[in-house]
Amino acid sequence: MVSSWPDTPVLVEVWRSGFLESVHRGSLVVLAADGTVVTALGDVDRPILPRSSNKLVQATTYLDAGWSPASAEELAIAAGSHSGEDAHRDLAAGILAAAGLAPDYLGCPAALPQHEQTRASWLAGGRLPERLAMNCSGKHAAMLAACVAAGWPTAGYLEREHPLQQAIEARLGEAAGEPVSAVVVDGCGAPQHALSLTGLARGVLSLVAAPAGSPGRRVADAARAQPWYVAGTGREDTGLMAAVAGLLVKGGADGVHVAALPGRGAVALKLDDGGDRGRGPALAAGLRRLGVPPEPLAPWVLTPVSGGDGVVGEVRAAAALTGGRADS
Repeated sequence: MVSSWPDTPVLVEVWRSGFLESVHRGSLVVLAADGTVVTALGDVDRPILPRSSNKLVQATTYLDAGWSPASAEELAIAAGSHSGEDAHRDLAAGILAAAGLAPDYLGCPAALPQHEQTRASWLAGGRLPERLAMNCSGKHAAMLAACVAAGWPTAGYLEREHPLQQAIEARLGEAAGEPVSAVVVDGCGAPQHALSLTGLARGVLSLVAAPAGSPGRRVADAARAQPWYVAGTGREDTGLMAAVAGLLVKGGADGVHVAALPGRGAVALKLDDGGDRGRGPALAAGLRRLGVPPEPLAPWVLTPVSGGDGVVGEVRAAAALTGGRADS
């Protein structure tokens, strides 16, 4: 287990009225299309917890187990972290129903929707948290459907020793090209698997490079075709996949993000403070290193810092990432 935190470079800066207010340190790796490391900032071989960034590779095991999603939307939400909007919850419930299961089979905790308007409506109406509204309910529904398809018990499907979780652990290690170094409990109650940033990037890159029709390519194609089901309204992943043709991207809790482009390569990053504020500028700078032009990345290259009724600064990638380029 990790017992100390490494000394990592500044990846993102927060400027307010020309004053450097805060910085976000972390690690970032860029892989070429063949999987070789072309940029390494910080310790990119140190194990981290990718959190929901693991979901893309995890979803291939549901297909291997025999689950047959009825649509690209179902496969996308199985690999996603949705916002709890109405269609998100309905789709997760439909996956369960097709497997002959009800929402009370879900092992994820009950939650309020993350989508602001939906949550406000629930609170105004006195509606209580529900398991289907939890952002991982699509993953859990697909896990259960995969268990039914494979003939595995649904009881205990979140235990590390369960056949589904054993398959997930093996698949993550295989895709990363390295063994899973630790298994902990994630926020949704499922096992969470530690990998290096390099391994995380390598695994997601393998999906966009996989042959058409393979489980990996099916997950990549579904997520890219239906990004709203991977995230939701106004979310980074939804916007990025809509803006950059062919991009596969998945954020994870505590400052993690991973993205891959076929024929270009992959980027993975981890911010030490675990916050979300710096992920967009850091990921955009990494994608610029893969040759993505600045125009489609503009909403994430610089994010505004407010002061009073206006914008007085910006959150932007540090020189370690941009190499002095003004467009990053």
